[in-house]
Amino acid sequence: MTEIIFVVEESPEGGFEAKALGHSIFTDGDTMEEIKSNVREAVHCHFEENIPKLIRLHFVKEEVIAA
Repeated sequence: MTEIIFVVEESPEGGFEAKALGHSIFTDGDTMEEIKSNVREAVHCHFEENIPKLIRLHFVKEEVIAA
């Protein structure tokens, strides 16, 4: 595997939540820098060998507007 993709969303409690697509990897963080660090650490813990070379973060921001 050369790449793993995470969907990153704002958490209702504040900060961010990240979920890997196709893998059972979840993490969170209070800041962008913390979420990046925590995602990297979670990937290294999940894949003891054959660690993906790229970690792609897909940021999703939900906004609600009045009609």
